[in-house]
Amino acid sequence: MLPRGASSMPPPPNPAAYFPPPRVTLPSGLEILRTYSGAVIFLEILFGTIVWILVASTHVPLPLLQGWVMFVAVTAWFLSIVFLCVFLFGYANRIAVNWNQADFLFHGATFVFYFGAFLLQAGTTSLHHFPRKFNSTTQEKILADHEYNISIAASV
Repeated sequence: MLPRGASSMPPPPNPAAYFPPPRVTLPSGLEILRTYSGAVIFLEILFGTIVWILVASTHVPLPLLQGWVMFVAVTAWFLSIVFLCVFLFGYANRIAVNWNQADFLFHGATFVFYFGAFLLQAGTTSLHHFPRKFNSTTQEKILADHEYNISIAASV
């Protein structure tokens, strides 16, 4: 028997929704390098450095296109180092952010920008055989053979 004034119905749910604070499931310190995210960040830094060096070592026939490629390579390289340092030095535990979502968005945005830079670099590389006219008698290829090979490597 229920006490007087008690009902068998459960209390109504609280209308204020409860959202728990975000949890960091990515490890801090050197343990981040043992995760897939840490490996991807390390590869972004490595390949960003290689693209940066390769694009900087060639003649720039189309400054607007290759300027964007260089901007993407340098910016993504710098942001990857900052993102890695957030985990290496334990700042992820002090900042209340959903780090799983931030990690996914960071890698997704980096992929989109690098893919766009790849398309521009490949487009610049494909112009290898077109001549550049200095005047009516002299012509030169837009990219020399050595620069063409470097540009292919930067595209890949």
